[in-house]
Amino acid sequence: MKKWRFAAPIAALAVVAALAVMLVGTGAAAPTASFKAGLVSDVGRFNDKGFNQNQLTGLKFAAKHIKGLQTSAVESRSASEYLPNFASLARKGYNIIIGAGFLLAADEAKVAKQFPNTKFAITDYDISGAPFNGKKSPNVEGLTYASQESSYLAGCLAGLMVKKQGGQQIIGVVGGVKIPPVDSFLAGYQAGAKKCNPGIKVLKGYSQDFIDQAKCTTVAQNQIDAGSQVEFNVAGPCGLGTLQAADDAGIWGIGVDVDQFYLHPQHVLTSVIKRVDRGVYLAIKGAQSGQFNGGGNLVFNLKNQGVGLGKMSPGVPAAYLKKISQLRAQIIAGKIKPPTKVS
Repeated sequence: MKKWRFAAPIAALAVVAALAVMLVGTGAAAPTASFKAGLVSDVGRFNDKGFNQNQLTGLKFAAKHIKGLQTSAVESRSASEYLPNFASLARKGYNIIIGAGFLLAADEAKVAKQFPNTKFAITDYDISGAPFNGKKSPNVEGLTYASQESSYLAGCLAGLMVKKQGGQQIIGVVGGVKIPPVDSFLAGYQAGAKKCNPGIKVLKGYSQDFIDQAKCTTVAQNQIDAGSQVEFNVAGPCGLGTLQAADDAGIWGIGVDVDQFYLHPQHVLTSVIKRVDRGVYLAIKGAQSGQFNGGGNLVFNLKNQGVGLGKMSPGVPAAYLKKISQLRAQIIAGKIKPPTKVS
């Protein structure tokens, strides 16, 4: 898998779906004179204050820094719109089309197969397995993130803060749907917490939703009622309810994907950042410059600053920041390998 290094600074109508399938079936893309890049959101859409919005930031960054680039960002209001959205961009001759997350994989794979001369990329998906199967999809590139590394650091911090505060040694995490990109956050968080506070208990729950904030609020509140002193949001827009529940309870919250400190500055401990903006930009840049890693993945991790932690609460002791820095160095050196699967 290819690794990139970079500096730290990013219900469709049935007739529409039927038309999309018909267009996909032709497998022909319109000719184009300039380089064009498209981005298809998942159902969280581009105003989610995190995952999708940050990929849109990456698309806009590319438009400003790649000469002559034309871009288009297409929102998906439901999962049934994924296929027609990909098909529409492919038919319009877009040179590279990026799917904004794991949930889009099946539909993106269908369209990529029908448009072999169009390049595709997908965030949060290792394309070595189904439905892409690596080199069998030479026009698709995976954008993968070692979220377990940064969430390990956040877990350690949470464990240390709870040890300092005393009381029940319990923290919580609310995931959205149980899929690999979500579980990597949970696995790293739990491992890091137990590294720095061996006796801690980590409550894990899933809202089964990435949109409805009330569902995440309910799961988080149940964990808080059970004694959780820290709540970690791993559920996109739904997870804003997790952070609100933590703020209302006067306990720590941990943001996800982007720096969410500004949402609740009194109670956000830190955020586990995933630089999906940089992934989008580098995928476009690579496709435009002839460095597209078709059939493989671009890997973003702590070493190349593709993942990390956001702003820290001023209430974090300096000694804890030093501990986090030491663990970060050990992960980069390969001395610590945070797990990706939930135990």
